[in-house]
Amino acid sequence: MPVHPDLAVFLELAELGRHSGTTCALHELPVEQAREVFEQASDVLDPTPPGDLRVTTHQVPLGEAHGLTARLYRPQSAQGVLPVIFYLHGGGYVVGSLDSHDSICRRLAAQGRFAVFAPAYRRAPEHAFPGPLDDVLAAANWLAGQAQALQLDAEKVVFAGDSVGASLATVLAITAVREPERLQLQPKAQLLLYPVTDVSRERASHQRYAEGYLLETETLRWFYRQYLGTSGRADDWRVSPLLYADLSGLAPTYLAVAEYDPLFDEGLAYAQALREQGNALTLQVAEGLTHDFLRMSGMVEEVGAIYAELLDWASARV
Repeated sequence: MPVHPDLAVFLELAELGRHSGTTCALHELPVEQAREVFEQASDVLDPTPPGDLRVTTHQVPLGEAHGLTARLYRPQSAQGVLPVIFYLHGGGYVVGSLDSHDSICRRLAAQGRFAVFAPAYRRAPEHAFPGPLDDVLAAANWLAGQAQALQLDAEKVVFAGDSVGASLATVLAITAVREPERLQLQPKAQLLLYPVTDVSRERASHQRYAEGYLLETETLRWFYRQYLGTSGRADDWRVSPLLYADLSGLAPTYLAVAEYDPLFDEGLAYAQALREQGNALTLQVAEGLTHDFLRMSGMVEEVGAIYAELLDWASARV
């Protein structure tokens, strides 16, 4: 179907700004400026997320001099122990933060069925592969140890994320099955929104939606260069989970792809691999939408129905 009309207006304005020289694609900016631009977009895409929540900040220790900030979102009315969505934000490992994805976590928690635990992770290029992955693994293990004190049910955990956050969630889900000694949380399910699953090659959708659809293929290339740095490899399954040899036995997966997204084809390829290897899979194609649609509740009314659907799905599996 055509691009959603409300989103089409936004894309046209963005393209006009780029051609007039008033705006730039993220990959055309210095890293710090790209981060600022990405943060500012949140106020446009979803300016009024739910406010009736208890949001607390926590510190996940990494070492003597380092730690990660994490946020815990709980519905104000919720009492007692809650199942938890362990949510990892997107942003190409370079941009993106707890602030840029605050609206997503609020909307996931607002219905009252889950608490949402969202850890930050250090970003590239300052912290290239495997830094972000090491961070989210540490955060998951910290959560397992602190769940009781936080009134969270460590036996009812959903790994979730969008874009590269979904990639990190995917790697954690594989680790939970193949190397359980490294990960104390065992997910009941996965929520993967427009994931990066294979950076080792480009598919037809990378060319079909290379420009003009919010996320650009050249921006993806820029992200991957920052993340891989000098020690990462594009064909490492921890970067490209589609390449993992044995994907059987993973937690049930809800995987959503956007119709107008350079990542569309690799998302479908990962869905096919999960299905062929016997995993329970629910695949949804968000027709008329682009990458990052989960942050667009203030712009596209239909996004609300997507939240309701994925929360219904997750609730049935914990």
